[in-house]
Amino acid sequence: LSLPRVEGYRNFVTKIWNAARFLEMNECKRIENFDPKKVQNPLNQWIISAASKAVADVTRTIETYRFNEAANACYEFTWRIFCDWYIELAKPMFGGEDEAAKAETRATAAFMLDQILKMLHPFMPFVTEELWAQTVEGGTAREKLLIISSWPELEGLENEKADLEINWL
Repeated sequence: LSLPRVEGYRNFVTKIWNAARFLEMNECKRIENFDPKKVQNPLNQWIISAASKAVADVTRTIETYRFNEAANACYEFTWRIFCDWYIELAKPMFGGEDEAAKAETRATAAFMLDQILKMLHPFMPFVTEELWAQTVEGGTAREKLLIISSWPELEGLENEKADLEINWL
């Protein structure tokens, strides 16, 4: 266990924490009965599709006891795809004029943060549980702790058209 490795983990936790705060500042709140199948915006379809693939990958690697690969898949999706790409591409929508796109993006971002917290929970339970507890202001109330919440179920939400539209970047 090297100091640079610990610093990397600290940076990852900071990245997640800052992403959660940024979404909170942009009024991304959980909404009751959010249905990821009904998302219309290609950016939002893309992140749901990417999350579906990431959850499948993490699930498969956990079930085959390849925990390092599962942790790496969580890291790659959370940092590289959600934080580096989705949030950056969503910023113009948060400040844009299209209220429907703004509302959908806010709801999708909040939904995705919840899925990320669930996916990361086996690897970093204390941080994810704390964020789970703190990311409820103004949104739908949580009924239970993260530790007893269900694993993300995003199977079948892959969207090749949205993937092609966004992945060229």
